[in-house]
Amino acid sequence: MRKEKQHWLLKTEPGKWSWDDQASNGGISNWDGVKNKQAQKNLKAMKLNDLCFFYHSGANQRRVVGVVTVVKEWYEVGAEGLVDVKAVGEMRRPLDLKELKGDEGLKGFQLFRQPRLSVVPVSQEVWERVCELGGGFEGDGKADVDDDDNGEEQ
Repeated sequence: MRKEKQHWLLKTEPGKWSWDDQASNGGISNWDGVKNKQAQKNLKAMKLNDLCFFYHSGANQRRVVGVVTVVKEWYEVGAEGLVDVKAVGEMRRPLDLKELKGDEGLKGFQLFRQPRLSVVPVSQEVWERVCELGGGFEGDGKADVDDDDNGEEQ
């Protein structure tokens, strides 16, 4: 049996499937179209409730923008394998690739070692550091901090 939740990073071209697409319509979608064997192996390793960074790839938009959770493990439809994911929440501050690469705490991040892989495992340490840098994500159980959280001006 697995002892702890795993974490992942899922890449998508925002012109094909964006965070806005994911977050709309109840936030549930199939994560499909993965052709690379290593990426498929990673999809097959996903378990219910694993958390995944939602990452926009593409020339000018490489950034972590949100978090999804696995709601249905690997299954096949015809010749294609997929998992279902549900939007958890948007990053409080999206993190672009340049910022991620510049952080000393992320030196071993698989995203940097296999940049073309569309489904990447994320270690607990990297997950925590990315969340720290981005101020967490909506739905992480941490209160959103507003300038006006008591109804009074600060």
